[in-house]
Parts: sequence; C-alpha cells; structure tokens
Amino acid sequence: MPTRIASPGERAVSSRRIRPAAAADAASALPRTPPARPIDLAVVNPDQLADHLYAIVTRVVERRRGGRGSVDSLVARTDIRLERPRNRDHGDWASNVAMRLAKPLGVSPRELAEEIAVDAGRLEGVASAEVAGPGFINFRLDAGAAGVVAKVILDAGEAYGRNVTQAGSTINLEFVSANPTGPLHIGHTRWAALGDSIARVLKASGAQVASEYYINDAGSQMDKFGASVLAAAKGEPTPPDGYPGQYIADLAAAVLEREPDLLALPDDEALGRAREIAYELQLAEIRQALRDFNVEFDVWFSERTLHAKDPRTDRSLVDDAVERLRAQGHVFDRDGAVWVRTTDFGDDKDRVIRRSNGVYTYFAADAAYYLNKGDRGFRHKIYLLGADHHGYVHRLRALAGAAGDDPDRDIEVLIGQLVSINGAKLSKRAGNIIELTDLQRWLGTDALRYSLSRSPADSPLTLDPELLRSHTNDNPVYYVQYAHARTRSVSRNAQAAGVARSAFAPELLGHETESALLGALQEFPRIVAQAAELREPHRVARYVEELAGLYHKWYDSCRVIPLGEEPVTDLHRTRLWLNDATGQVIRNGLGLLGVSAPERM
Repeated sequence: MPTRIASPGERAVSSRRIRPAAAADAASALPRTPPARPIDLAVVNPDQLADHLYAIVTRVVERRRGGRGSVDSLVARTDIRLERPRNRDHGDWASNVAMRLAKPLGVSPRELAEEIAVDAGRLEGVASAEVAGPGFINFRLDAGAAGVVAKVILDAGEAYGRNVTQAGSTINLEFVSANPTGPLHIGHTRWAALGDSIARVLKASGAQVASEYYINDAGSQMDKFGASVLAAAKGEPTPPDGYPGQYIADLAAAVLEREPDLLALPDDEALGRAREIAYELQLAEIRQALRDFNVEFDVWFSERTLHAKDPRTDRSLVDDAVERLRAQGHVFDRDGAVWVRTTDFGDDKDRVIRRSNGVYTYFAADAAYYLNKGDRGFRHKIYLLGADHHGYVHRLRALAGAAGDDPDRDIEVLIGQLVSINGAKLSKRAGNIIELTDLQRWLGTDALRYSLSRSPADSPLTLDPELLRSHTNDNPVYYVQYAHARTRSVSRNAQAAGVARSAFAPELLGHETESALLGALQEFPRIVAQAAELREPHRVARYVEELAGLYHKWYDSCRVIPLGEEPVTDLHRTRLWLNDATGQVIRNGLGLLGVSAPERM
C-alpha cells in the first residue's frame, strides 16, 4: 500500500492579471507513438481554449451589435481569463467574460453566457460548456484532450513553461550590490535569491535580461576599509569609523603574504596597496559566495568606471551625465552648486549633483550609472533595494524623468523587507552580522534559496531553521523535492517491471486525481508568465508545492506498475507518461528558483 503523504497546509496559487502565455503548437502535441484511438487536439491547454473563446466572443459581439461599432472597444484577447474552479465538479476551467460584456451589450449575463456556451461546446476537445450562477461559463475538457499535456511536456522537456510574454523587453536587473568591504550578510542573501529567481523567470518568458552587480568601490568607505586592513597588518587598533572583525585580520594576513614588503612602504603607498589587494580578495570571496548560492551575474560593474577620466577628453561619465541632464532642461545652478530639478518628477526636493566646491555627490554617480545602462541598450531598468532604501524610490524615478525617460515605463524600484532566522548566530569572522556562507553551511543552499523565494519581497520574513532542516512534509522544500524524487523512483521501478512509454492513450486518464494533476500541469506556463510580469517568483514556489500535493494524491490512487500477475496495459504505460511529465515540471519549477531536483532522497 503506497504511503500517504499529506500536503503541508493550503497551497493556493493566486490568479492576478497576466499577459497570456503563447499557446502550444497543437501539431507538436502529436505523440510519436499513436494512441489507442485518435483524439482531437484542438484544445489541449487553457491558452488554446482562451484563444478559441476569444474568437467565439468576438463573433457573438459582432452578431449582437449588428456590425455597428468596433468589437475591439469592447473585448480584447487579454480580457479572456480562465480560472480553475475551486470545486472540480464544476469542470476544468471557468470564465466570467459574459458577466463583463453583458452591460455594454444591453443583455443579461446568463443570456449572453448561454449564447457563448453553445458555440464553445462545439469546440473539438471540449466535452461540455455549461452556464452556472449569474453567468459563469464552466468548461470541461475531454479526457483525451486534457491528457495530451503529458506528451507536450515531455516533448518540450526543459523548455516547458517557457513563453514569450516578455519578448522584446531588454532589462537590466541590478541586485545585491553590496560594498566590497566585507562579507555578504543575511539581508544580501534574500535579494540574491529573489533577484536571481526574477532573472530566471524573466528569461524563461522571453526577455533579454542582464543581471548586474554594482560594485561600490569608490569613495570614503574604500579608504576606511584600506586603513582598517593596514592597521591590522601593523598590529594596531581599528581606526575610528573603520571596519572591525576577524575577517579584517584575515585579509591583512593575506595582503602581507601577497605583499611581504608592505609595511616598509611609505604610508600613502602602503595604504593604497593594502586597500587594493584587500579589495580584490574580498570581491573574490563575494563572487564565490554567490556562485555557491547558485547566483551568477552577467555584469560586475565598477563604480570607479563612472569616475575614470577619458584621456582623450579628460572627462568622466559623471562629468558627461551632468551635461546630458542639463541638455534635457532639468539642471540649474544656485549658490555655486549644480542642481537637478527632480521635484518636476515627484521627488520631495531638488537634488544637488555637484557641490559648490566642485565635488560630485552620490546622486551624480547614480545619474551616470542610470544613463550608462541606457547607453548599453537596456530600455528597462529594475533596481532591487533593501528595506532601508525607501528614499531612493522617488529619487531614481525622478532621475529617469530628468534623463528623458518615462518613470512609469522605464524604471522599477523594488524594496525588500527584512529577513530574520530564529537562532542564527552572528559571524565569528565579522562579529556583527550573520554571513551568507554561515547560513549555507547551517541550512543548506536549497532550503535557504527556496525559503527566501517563496514569500513576497515586500513582506518581512522569519525563517524557522528547525523546520528547514527537517525531513518532514511540513518542510516545503523537502515536500517538493521528495515529490520529484518519487517521480524518478516510480520511473525506475516501472522500467524494471517492464512498463515503458511505448504507448500513449490519454483518453484513459479519467481518474479524478488525474484530472486535477493534468489541470495543474497545464497551468505551469501561465504561472511562469505571471511570476515574470509581476516580478514575483514566489508564485512558482507555491505552484510546485500545490503540484507536489496533487502528485502525492495521484500516487496514492493510481498505479503505474501492475499488481501481482496483472498484465501491463496501455493505462499503465500512459500513467508513466503522466508521472514523468510531473517530474519534469517540478524540475523546471525548482530550476527557476535555483533549487536542485534530487533523483533520490
């Protein structure tokens, strides 16, 4: 008797507005091995159903209006939204399109729904289209049409879930961007997980994305960092406002190993060498910590680049930025200083970009960096900032406006809330932070990445380490990974028992748990598209948890391997398709979160 695995709580997936994912090519759904009987593939997923429904609604509206006025003014393809009914007895999909169009057409919602349902019920692959309540239309797919998704998934493999809803977007996604003056801490950890997952779902949805780390390697903090390392190398106390911690002593030892004659150099030269070597070593450690966390950046951008003088012009990108903003008409001079009139774009006050003494402000570097992103071809810029950076939202939006861009279209600033972990200890090396590397060793990369990605960024988060380290169904990452491992175990055991994917008869997948599982599998591309549009990868995490629960229920009810001396039938072979398809989707979903999908547990 298979072991019963309970779902860890309610695992609903939200259905906020998304742009429709690309419909799968029906021709690609044709199985390589002919099914037991021909089936109709006109409707095999919700996007295809929505496409057909849009065509039907357009015809109904045209008939109702007698050719008067534009149909487009009343209904667009994006208005056709299909939802999964909470009660599966009501069918596979439901639409409220009749309720939305009834008033402008001057007809009752039920009457309009009945008219739409008549045509929809004739669609090949749709078993029924029924009107319910005030005007909902409930659709039930043929078992064969619904089951074809298993073949579609396995044919697509790792590509299943990819869509084109973000095609044409060129996005620069900046996140983490910690000062290279110390190790990454728990706050950076959350943005590393979320930022990388956002990049993954955007790329899976067709966007051209460059994930970027902005290295704050210019300014006074670097001098304080160098002075701290040099003091440690000399055996002196940490300077006022310097950086404490064992990691500074470790860096000092590494610097002396690299530069044995450091302390014999003049003070200014020794400070410069200590700063640069320690900077190189610390940045390498940051890169490795992120790499171990399954986070790879496409671009590491040095702030120094913005201040470096072009030998041909003796001007820097910061110099040019001031003049470029002036050319847009939003720069003015007052009291010897140069200002940007950011209040024109909703900022709470105008910003000084160059002080009266000729020194540039941090805002100048921000401006040069923003303009540089556009110069590199990125139309859309996304900044992921910490909870203490709320003041930057209006500032960066105003900067976009001053640069001639549209603040509502060309820039996004996402603010993440704090994360804490019960029982986490401060770093022994840094002394006053919880390090990313310590968290990885304690909780594991998979548990940490999954847990940080499964909650919205704008909600404070407290993690329970005992739960994350447990091998129980209450641990979400274990629950999902176990489901994947189980699909692989079933596949291996099926092969040993002589069950192969040598036949595919999707019309045989009629059990209620199969219907529920197939319905969830159909939704994956839409979930990915939704996560990309809303910049919310937690939707993928909640989805794979729901899918894991549906798989476990199916596993308890439906056998892939015959009992005893029972012969192997096409039902067993087709269920193996469904088993393997579920494993593929869980694997694809975990991959979008930077989490592994183990073969065994």
